Amino acid sequence: MSQRGRCFLGHFDPKSTVPFGTYPLKNQKTYDKIRKNERDDKKLKKLIAIICILLTIFLSLLIYRKQEQQSKNITAQEVEKIQEYITQIYMWKEITQQALPTFESINDAPEKWIWEVVKKNIDNYDTITYEQIQEKAKEIFSDNLTKEFPKEGNDSFIYNQETQSYEPTNIQLDSDNDTFIINKIEKTKEGYKIEIVEYIEDYSEEQIDIESEEEKEFTIHIKNTQGEEITSVKNTEGHTKIIEEVKANIDKFSKKNIQLGTANSGKLCPIWVR
Repeated sequence: MSQRGRCFLGHFDPKSTVPFGTYPLKNQKTYDKIRKNERDDKKLKKLIAIICILLTIFLSLLIYRKQEQQSKNITAQEVEKIQEYITQIYMWKEITQQALPTFESINDAPEKWIWEVVKKNIDNYDTITYEQIQEKAKEIFSDNLTKEFPKEGNDSFIYNQETQSYEPTNIQLDSDNDTFIINKIEKTKEGYKIEIVEYIEDYSEEQIDIESEEEKEFTIHIKNTQGEEITSVKNTEGHTKIIEEVKANIDKFSKKNIQLGTANSGKLCPIWVR
């Protein structure tokens, strides 16, 4: 009898005459079935692993999209805060040549505009000190502003030797009201990127009734920054009508982009205007 032995699914029989590595037909089917089940189990495990990986990727994308969408959403409070801040730094062309000049850094902005913005936002003109001027400048423009107010004074503040304080210079405003509307707001890593539409409201025809001290009806001419009349509204139609007219003729007005950041204090500050 051959000493090769016989193996049944891992069991070795030394008395078997069946060549080693071969199996009787009776048990071969069982072996094949087991091997097939093992292969099917491996395939199933691989499939489950692939599904888990895809599910993880899908959930990650879903979370990212949700966070991205939330980061892009602008609340009404944010819009109001942005509107108030731009109004704070928006001047008059007859004083600063441009109501809002363009610059790549706040330190590149025209000095006349910077100190007129400070003057516009000082609450009490009675006794203005050097420290008040500097503090107000930092409050509006943040610590990014490195310009120092000249102690001898300038065109915006005159130094009074007697009181050792500063007095604001007089400004002569015309009948044109330089203003803007916000057209777009986009959240960025730095803060907000805003597109504004600039226009002028011409109140040269404004009349006041002497007896009642109320405004008579008159026409408000809406101009672009080049002084060209684009449209007009009656004062009785209200400010909403002006905005509607500007939006209806938006391509005829100039636009500017403003990048606002957030200072350490949490307040907005200008990074650039283009």
